[in-house]
Amino acid sequence: MGEAAAWLQATALAQTLRASAWIYPLVNLAHVVGIALLFGAITALDLRLLGLWRGLPLETVARPLVPVAGAGLGLALATGPLLLIVQAVDYAANPLLYVKFAAIAVGLVNIGLLHRWAAWRTGAGGTRLRAAGLVSLASWLGAIAAGRLIAYW
Repeated sequence: MGEAAAWLQATALAQTLRASAWIYPLVNLAHVVGIALLFGAITALDLRLLGLWRGLPLETVARPLVPVAGAGLGLALATGPLLLIVQAVDYAANPLLYVKFAAIAVGLVNIGLLHRWAAWRTGAGGTRLRAAGLVSLASWLGAIAAGRLIAYW
């Protein structure tokens, strides 16, 4: 991993990001906005999966929140690697990076499993929905916490 990280860090893109007074901060801002959109939307949806706001049909809650969470996820996934390559050697040596990647992987698998289960939007399958909501909250919060703590490790 060390050689790959060194190669990434030496790319023209990484050098440009490091040298720019504006590009890196804007990429960082976009990453934070992506995380905020993802976590804000997914938290509301997960709380509904866990049983909060039972008076609101799950499909009604999911209809606006899923696209917002998807946009946030897309933005975070597009900008994250750009942040990584700037200090790839240091980040590759940080165990919290791998905790973050694992948490993201769990969150993505959870999304995939939930969406493969067609009945989830109807609110059918209480225990399964609650488990999916709990796994989602834990994985995305874990990814955010690990990502933030990387700077202090």
